[in-house]
Amino acid sequence: MNRWIALTAVSLLLSACSEKEPTVADSTDRSAPDLDTYLAEPVTVAEETRLDGVLEAVHRSTVSSEVSARVMELPFDVDDYVEKGEVIVRFRDADQQAQMATAQATLQEARAQLTEARQAYERGQEMIERELIARAEFDRLTSTFESAQARAGAAEAGVRAAQENLERTVVRAPYSGIVEERHIELGETAGAGQPLMTGLSLEHLRAVVEVPQSLVGPLREHGEARVVLPDGTSLDATEVRISPAASEGSHTFRTRVTLPEGDHQVFPGTLVKVAFKRGEQELLRVPAPAVVQRSEVTGLYVVHPDHRIELRQVRAGELTPEGQRVILSGLAAGERVALDPIAAGIALKERQAQ
Repeated sequence: MNRWIALTAVSLLLSACSEKEPTVADSTDRSAPDLDTYLAEPVTVAEETRLDGVLEAVHRSTVSSEVSARVMELPFDVDDYVEKGEVIVRFRDADQQAQMATAQATLQEARAQLTEARQAYERGQEMIERELIARAEFDRLTSTFESAQARAGAAEAGVRAAQENLERTVVRAPYSGIVEERHIELGETAGAGQPLMTGLSLEHLRAVVEVPQSLVGPLREHGEARVVLPDGTSLDATEVRISPAASEGSHTFRTRVTLPEGDHQVFPGTLVKVAFKRGEQELLRVPAPAVVQRSEVTGLYVVHPDHRIELRQVRAGELTPEGQRVILSGLAAGERVALDPIAAGIALKERQAQ
């Protein structure tokens, strides 16, 4: 009996031990979140100096009349956008049309005479070879043929001149841009050389920056910059021109930074930031969506190798053109950052509630 009681007690004790709660390590492994992470590694990036700039048009011109005629069509007004090649002024062209018709008729007649003279010359060549006509007669045929060729050439030149005069009655936009000023009205008679319209191009822009004397050395050495537009996007400059001399009043160097050609939905007079390269440095960068703002704290969700999740405060820098955020402090190389801060936050709260 005593032996049976002892065996029963041992059995109950072993059963109690097998039903105890799991250890902390077991709980951690079982609740480890499946989060996408980003490995923070140092990269070499440009060290930049940001200065304020103002956009201006590279191309700004005034179109003048090449004929003396009355304005028959004026389709654009001030502040209108004009595509390259569109008609901006059309003059009365009755005289030019008449000249064109006369020149074309003269050319048609000259070509007919040339055809007749060529046929006579070719017959003369056959006959002179067979000694059926005198040399003097063949020379006359040759002279007539050459004269007909000259008249046809002159008639073709006359048609080209008439065509050019006709085209001068239609003024087209030399580039796409905005009409700044209109110097003539519909129905007025313009003289040759009279200004018609002033416009500027929106596809060729540059930023003008006043660079302090203390910064011009490194900026001149590297000669690289990018223009940060008001919407946050940036464009790499195609050319950086720094004035060789400082202005007498402000002692700054006027610098012109040319934007890539194209319509970037910005206009002359727009304020922009210009980031000049002054050197290189190694920094940590993470995808911008991984950075969160909790009240006044900027942070990242760091995922440790043992699956622990930590909301860590960091000091974040500028947004890069590739859509990444520079981390100045608070994160070490080799650490992993959660790409989805919402999912990481939910996982952290669940972990804390256990």
